[in-house]
Amino acid sequence: MKIKHIVYSLLIIGFGAFIAYRIASNKNKNEDPKGKDGKNKVMTVSGVVVHTQTFDNNLSLSGSIEANEQVEIRSEVSGIVESINFQEGSNVSKGQLLFKVNDLELRAQLAQAKTKQGLASENERRAKLLLQKEAISQEEYDVARADFKLAQAQIQLIQAQIAKTSVKAPFSGKVGLRSISPGTYITPSLLVAKLINISKLKITFSIPEKYANQVRPNSNLSFTVAGSTEKYTAKIYAIEPEVQIATRTLQVRAIANNKDGKLLPGTFANVELPLDIIKDAIVIPSEAIIPVQKGKKVLISNKGKVKEIMVETATRTDASILVLSGLKTGDTLLTTGVMSLKKDDAVKVKVK
Repeated sequence: MKIKHIVYSLLIIGFGAFIAYRIASNKNKNEDPKGKDGKNKVMTVSGVVVHTQTFDNNLSLSGSIEANEQVEIRSEVSGIVESINFQEGSNVSKGQLLFKVNDLELRAQLAQAKTKQGLASENERRAKLLLQKEAISQEEYDVARADFKLAQAQIQLIQAQIAKTSVKAPFSGKVGLRSISPGTYITPSLLVAKLINISKLKITFSIPEKYANQVRPNSNLSFTVAGSTEKYTAKIYAIEPEVQIATRTLQVRAIANNKDGKLLPGTFANVELPLDIIKDAIVIPSEAIIPVQKGKKVLISNKGKVKEIMVETATRTDASILVLSGLKTGDTLLTTGVMSLKKDDAVKVKVK
């Protein structure tokens, strides 16, 4: 029994010693940042030497394409559609008759009003003769004249209503799908079709407020649309006079020719807006930028150690970004391993 107890005791002591050894070993590893030779580990990273260059400052933006002119075709009067004078999806000219609403009742009212006008005109003529002979008072003549003028106004009102029964195109363009047929009872609330002028198109987009002073009317820009690699050109013709407070952006509108009809209103446009060309600009790879709470920073190598630099940036492209402040010519910028490195870490830089 004693031998058995001695064996158990030796096993427990050995197991405890093994656990204590592993804990001490792990603690030494965590506390010792140095290698076996007692020196700091050096990480090898890639980098570039900062230099200045001429930068064609192009701003990439998203915009929307709109028709130059568009309107919803509706009737101003209620009635039965008598005729439709356009084909769906066809081009129409300014002033062309699109559809006609039945006006028989209005024409009957016009005939009645003309009869009343004739009688009122004769009464006014007679009253004028009697007034000259002092047979009636000035007040009685004024009443007769007012009746005549009222009859004239009634005719003009009915004629205006009759004119509204003929709906014409306010401008040249392409008419869309119609929602009526001959015999439809139409009201002003019923949308008949849309008329769109797409010979020219508007491109509307917004730019950050810091670029507001660099955009001017009559400036040219280029844009592409989804599903096509073809580049189109447009000219800025209008700029909103104020910055939108909610988005801190300035709205701009350009116009482009679309005689071949390839572009359609309602699509998105990828806009390339040329800004001022910057000489002696510092442009760095996008992967070198590290977003932080107070802005953006980069890492540089200073005497073999990592140094953090806060930077102010501007235009960004797919592969590079323009730096306005923070870096200077000759700095060795780190481009790899930037998320794992810390201040004062030792690095060896392979300059590209």
